[in-house]
Formats: sequence, C-alpha cells, structure tokens
Amino acid sequence: MKAYHLALVRPADSVAQRATQVLSSESDVSSFSFFQRGSVEEFLEFFSVTVAERTQVGQRQAVEENENFAYAYRSSNNLCAVVITDREYPGRVALGLAAKMIDEYTKVHDDRFIESATGKTGFVVLKEFIGKYQDPKQADSIMRVQQELDETKVVLHKTIESLLERGEKLDALVDRSNQLSSQSKMFYKTAKKTNSCCIVM
Repeated sequence: MKAYHLALVRPADSVAQRATQVLSSESDVSSFSFFQRGSVEEFLEFFSVTVAERTQVGQRQAVEENENFAYAYRSSNNLCAVVITDREYPGRVALGLAAKMIDEYTKVHDDRFIESATGKTGFVVLKEFIGKYQDPKQADSIMRVQQELDETKVVLHKTIESLLERGEKLDALVDRSNQLSSQSKMFYKTAKKTNSCCIVM
C-alpha cells in the first residue's frame, strides 16, 4: 500500500474566467528509480489536475489509471483534493484523507485566497500527511480498530483451541479419576477384609 501524490487543485472556472491552478502538492516517489522520479512527479501532477477538472462540486470519486487510483473530493468552495495511490490502498482511507486535506487547507487559507491564487504555495501539512498515510492502518482509526479486532480474533481462536485441548486432557483426567475411585474402592474393600479393625461408616 502506497500513497504517491497529494494535491490541492482549484479547477478552472469558466464563469470567473480562471484557469486550473495547483495550489499545493506533495509526492513520495522514493519507490521509483532516481532517473524516473522527475517524470513520475510530472505525470502525477498531470493526473491529479485531469481528475480534479472532471470532479463535480460535492462529488467524491475514484479514477483508475493502470495500477494507480486517483481519489478526488471537490468541496463547495471549488477546492479539489486528489490522492493518488497504488491499487491496494484502501479507498475509504484515501477519500477521508482528501476531505482532511481540504479541511486543513481552508483553516489556513480563506475562499478569497483560493479564488485569487496564481501559483503553488507551500503547505507543510501535505508533507506530514504523505508520511503519516503511508501506513493507512496507523493513520485511520477505523482500520486500526479493525486490525486490533483481527488480532484479538486470532488470539481468541488460539485460546479456544488450547482450551479444547485442555478440555480433552481434563476429560482424560476425569476418566482416570473415575478409574482411581474404582481402584480406591477396591483397595478399601481389600484393606477392610485384611484389617478387620477398621470401622466403616
């Protein structure tokens, strides 16, 4: 599971006659060879812009391209967050991250800034997010709880298996104790015959 690219894009607006603008983006292309990284980053940026322009206001969508997915969410203030991941990355987590990216960006920049921006701005939160969300199980509380439940289920399954094994052993002991009781009774009867001084109650 890998998140490759996070982008905040203001799609083109024909009414306001504004062109599409990438406001901020961050990539993790460390899994590609050094000589491919520049080209991969350019493709990721192009892919995120293309998806953002085709995402309607209020829409969440996933777009597949080869082995990658672009998850996009466009808010009511015409800001679109795009998360590009590999095929295995959970879509729910990626769309949640897209919404969180917009929330964090709009805490720092108001609608007027978003409408009038003419270039990329640095946004440290994206760098933090791309690092944190490489492991979706740690970043997403629901996935973390699911993982803990799965681990608990495995432990309980092992415990039940060991209990069943223990139960089988207990049954064998119970059988043996019944045998011992019979043997004890035999011993008692034999001892009673041999030692008539014992008083039986």
